[in-house]
Amino acid sequence: MTDQFLIERPTFDPATGQARFSYALGGLHFVETLDMPAGADSAAATSPNFLKLLDLTAFVLGVSYFKLKAPFEIAAPEIALSEAERAFAIDVYENGLGEFYARNDLPRFGKLTINAPVDPVERLPALDLPDRTLLPIGGGKDSLVSVDLLSHTGVSFTPFAVNPKGPILTSVETIGTLPVYVTRTLDAEMIRLGSQPGYYNGHVPSTAINSMIAALCSLLFGYNQIVLSNERSASEGNVEFDGRETNHQYSKSLGFELLIADVLANATGGALKYFSLLRPYSEARIASLFTHEDKFDHVFSSCNRNFRLTGNDGPLWCGECPKCHFVFLIFAPFMAKDRLLSIFGKDLLDNPANEASFRELAGLAGQKPWECVGEILEAAACLYTLTRHADWHQAAVVRAIKADLLAQYGEPKLQAAMAECLTDSHDHHIPPALAAKVAAYAV
Repeated sequence: MTDQFLIERPTFDPATGQARFSYALGGLHFVETLDMPAGADSAAATSPNFLKLLDLTAFVLGVSYFKLKAPFEIAAPEIALSEAERAFAIDVYENGLGEFYARNDLPRFGKLTINAPVDPVERLPALDLPDRTLLPIGGGKDSLVSVDLLSHTGVSFTPFAVNPKGPILTSVETIGTLPVYVTRTLDAEMIRLGSQPGYYNGHVPSTAINSMIAALCSLLFGYNQIVLSNERSASEGNVEFDGRETNHQYSKSLGFELLIADVLANATGGALKYFSLLRPYSEARIASLFTHEDKFDHVFSSCNRNFRLTGNDGPLWCGECPKCHFVFLIFAPFMAKDRLLSIFGKDLLDNPANEASFRELAGLAGQKPWECVGEILEAAACLYTLTRHADWHQAAVVRAIKADLLAQYGEPKLQAAMAECLTDSHDHHIPPALAAKVAAYAV
């Protein structure tokens, strides 16, 4: 592989609010744009802090173009990187693209190089950012639980999204707070080539991408913290590949959160905080918290099949993908059955055709799906709970799986796993004062 992936110096025009990111790969040239809303702080747009974040954003956005050929060399001759920033960029291109490498059988771990000037400055001078919160909204249950937690602990926030569509728009409309939206336009030729012979395609770390865009907006519009909604199960990987655990949700993991939080802090002199409000919680615990509020029942969706990049005008839930099955499963122990059926439109646990999918989720067959689903033992524990639940014990899938579930795990382990799912972890990065307020409410 002789191709070199070139990252050019990005530009931002405060007058139009457009950032441009240019890349080259084996004779191919690409340009991606971000269009920010009006009202940006022109002084912030020319600050060394913003320019540093813009450079780092160029690296992170670049994964979409790099993966067409996945060369071993990344070059950025006009972008200086500190040692920490270089390590961050390598992490994004190695672990952030881990699923892409695994599914395309491309060994790259420990083999990538970045050729870029050295920036001797590890930490820039501090910015003065207002005490305001930017809250990314994904249209699913998690960010809406964050909405509830922040609202009830007196923390005002601004919803944020990149290329909002479908359930993001309906969720933000229901929240009722003016959002910050960014339009991201990928190079059309990159999208076309991704489906052509001789080019690779696959998963990119979308949370890392959207987080860097949120960081740019934090400086342009004045926010001192970005609050994510990633739960603790996001740190669990899917498979071993090339000597390393590969995780579909890597850029949602605690390890990556700590890494990017450090990079953003250094770029802003400690002014910008980045953390996940839901990190102490399992998916099951988040599902139980979601049941406290019903105003989002018919506007949210966690189904990736029905809401891909191009959008979808169909139902909120396909009812067939692992994500639909997992979300239905974790809601079932905590939500009234008629309410859950009204959200999904059908009983996903009473359809024998879904049995194989639920077996994979619970670790009884295959591997953990390449989806944003919770821990295998957590899914098994929820299924076990349903075998003893008056509303669900007779459902076709529950009855079919019960014997194998008990044989593989044993009742004591499943009981302990469910108790652990409902016990909050102390392994998080939430500021202590906010963590205490949230813990007092989320009982």
